[in-house]
Amino acid sequence: MIDNHLLEVQTLLRNNGILISFSGWLSQHLIEEYGEAIKKYLVAENKPKNEISHIFSIYIEQTQNINNYCATKSVLPVCDRISQSSIVTIGKTEQGTYICSGNLVENDDLNSLITRVESVVKLDKDGLKRAYKEQLKKELPDRASGAGVGLIDMARKATMPLEYSVTKVDEFLSFFILKAVV
Repeated sequence: MIDNHLLEVQTLLRNNGILISFSGWLSQHLIEEYGEAIKKYLVAENKPKNEISHIFSIYIEQTQNINNYCATKSVLPVCDRISQSSIVTIGKTEQGTYICSGNLVENDDLNSLITRVESVVKLDKDGLKRAYKEQLKKELPDRASGAGVGLIDMARKATMPLEYSVTKVDEFLSFFILKAVV
């Protein structure tokens, strides 16, 4: 007989307003495939085009951040744990549609990550616009995976301040969650 864990998972997702959820290892190909599925779902939900664009953009940024982080940890013993820990959800709340992602992060990387997120969360719309322009003018460090505007861009597209949480898993890793509402 088959256990009914899937029904329990589906009920949990529905009770938390989650419309779409992806969990596990991410690759560029999977990010693109999931992205197309998300676009089709949102179009079928009759979302306005600019809202679809913002949701899709934030989804891409969050998944690329996870994918890039995993790539930087590819030689470490915890690489598989980090890579397999990825989760992205899209759901509805009274405030709007949210995009929420999570993954394991090395504890040694947390202070830097939290500092970057906090510096964006405290900015208003004008401050985000200025920070975005200033970041684009900066010279990129060697081996940079982007211009460093991803968090700022997510915050600019969100209708509420970004939210995050950190849960310590063990002495080496913590689970980091980032949420944006559109």
